Amino acid sequence: MALDREHLEYPRRSYGMDHDRYDWSMLTDRPAVQWPDGKRLALWVNVCLQFFPLNQQGKPFAAPGGMTMPYPDLRHFSLRDYGNRVGIYRFLKAFDSYGIKPSFAINSALAERAPALLRTIANRGDEILAHGIHMDALHYGGQDEAEERALVAECLSTLREASGQPVTGWLSPARNESERTPELLVEHGVEYFCDWVNDDMPYRFHTDNGGLWAMPLSNELEDHFVIMNNQHSEQSWLEQVCDACDFLLKEAEQTGGGRILALNLHPWMLGQPHRIAKLEQALEYITRQQGVWSVSPGKILSTFTCSEG
Repeated sequence: MALDREHLEYPRRSYGMDHDRYDWSMLTDRPAVQWPDGKRLALWVNVCLQFFPLNQQGKPFAAPGGMTMPYPDLRHFSLRDYGNRVGIYRFLKAFDSYGIKPSFAINSALAERAPALLRTIANRGDEILAHGIHMDALHYGGQDEAEERALVAECLSTLREASGQPVTGWLSPARNESERTPELLVEHGVEYFCDWVNDDMPYRFHTDNGGLWAMPLSNELEDHFVIMNNQHSEQSWLEQVCDACDFLLKEAEQTGGGRILALNLHPWMLGQPHRIAKLEQALEYITRQQGVWSVSPGKILSTFTCSEG
């Protein structure tokens, strides 16, 4: 059966994509990006510090990693709390041991509930990204614009005041957005966001309120995605990370341009005593490779834009 002619006359049909959010380009056709001192691979380690309400409403869906049992789901609630009380400090020790410069995507509700934790991160000088108010305050299609604008404003104002940082990066809870989220982020001073995972390098994202950058925070290598969603072992996660490191270094060498290895982590996952060694092994493997540059996302973006010219 042939397609209806109206399908072929779709007004936004074009080569590459049928929207104008970003320009079409193949990674292999882009100019080579140069990292400082001839480094080939920028290592970006991002840690999600999250608060899941015990009385989660799940509107319009339950965020991954949230409550799954009838209220009160203390088993899952307290496990998430474990990450912010215990697991995160194992992370910090591992980062310092291997010279890692991490970033932290933080729910503003957690910043208010655990000010000592936020101070610890801020005093280290690590970059803070906004991660929404909490993991049950989602951004979604059809959401009232005023409601979403209030969520963005509250999250950013709370984190900026509490951390003393400008907080120009954003990661939506559950990586979910409405059709207006990018515009609202630009409206509130956000320069880059990490929700879209359709590239290995930063790219320009168009909004009605001005330009935004999309940063490539991999979902495929995320600890929660690999271990809980794909049901792979901790050892398998480690092997996948090392394989990605090897491939990206080789690809960078072949193309003469830099690449990014982005790891998105959760302290309630890899901060467990039976898993933390796998994180340490991953960091040890990556940092012993020649040409690796451990760096924050803001520094990656500023270097990338300078290299892009």
